[in-house]
Amino acid sequence: MDAIVRKMAEGFADGRLRRPTREEAQAAVATLIRWGGDDPTREGLIETPARVVKSYEELFGGYALDPADVLGRTFGEVAGYDDIVLVRDIDFHSHCEHHMVPIIGKAHVAYLPSGRVLGLSKIARVVDIFARRLQTQETMTAQVAAAIEDVLKPKGVAVMIDAEHLCMSMRGIKTKGSTTVTTSFHGIFADDKMERARFLDMVRSKG
Repeated sequence: MDAIVRKMAEGFADGRLRRPTREEAQAAVATLIRWGGDDPTREGLIETPARVVKSYEELFGGYALDPADVLGRTFGEVAGYDDIVLVRDIDFHSHCEHHMVPIIGKAHVAYLPSGRVLGLSKIARVVDIFARRLQTQETMTAQVAAAIEDVLKPKGVAVMIDAEHLCMSMRGIKTKGSTTVTTSFHGIFADDKMERARFLDMVRSKG
């Protein structure tokens, strides 16, 4: 099996791997149902392969989107505002790239403007784009920060993600309710401990 996966990966890297058709994807789901021990032709499961493939189009729709396009429009009129912009408690759902089991959490994203600002919904949209891909939490945290850094060129970017991994709570060690926290700091948030602490205080404050 490892050899098959490696061969597929090599083909994908070379641009030679053909994307399966919808019918092939549905057949793969039916195979998994059979492997799990059930009959994909019984009444309750007959439409399941089609439903799963349709849901995957939405759950993994982030592969078809470029965060740079979402972040492309910025605003220069900020009436002299030059302090932290924080969007807190952005709900997201992603999937662990190791087990394809959900990751459920919240993202907190801040930046210190350098002349231009983003529409607030754009920040949540970038989180959503990266969440709708197979992920590790560490990678997603870094990706969100890097995307904003690359497009906006602010004085600093700070990202914190706090999430529960169902691969831990549903299987394996089964640590229900435990969460993982990851951070990524760029610019002034990486260089200045006071600014980093201020971001963390703003995230934790509910006032």
